[in-house]
Amino acid sequence: MTALQQCAQRQETSVHDIVLRAVDEYLDAAHQASVHRTAQEQAAKWRQLMDRLK
Repeated sequence: MTALQQCAQRQETSVHDIVLRAVDEYLDAAHQASVHRTAQEQAAKWRQLMDRLK
């Protein structure tokens, strides 16, 4: 029995569901990282203007 099958058995779910959850978590983490990176880039780009507006 593979580790994935054992995990599914412990969680009383299917291997398919375990894989779907893993993919969802991966995509969510990648999206969050992309949003964070874009926010940092835009903050740096507009920092001088933002400082003048304070």
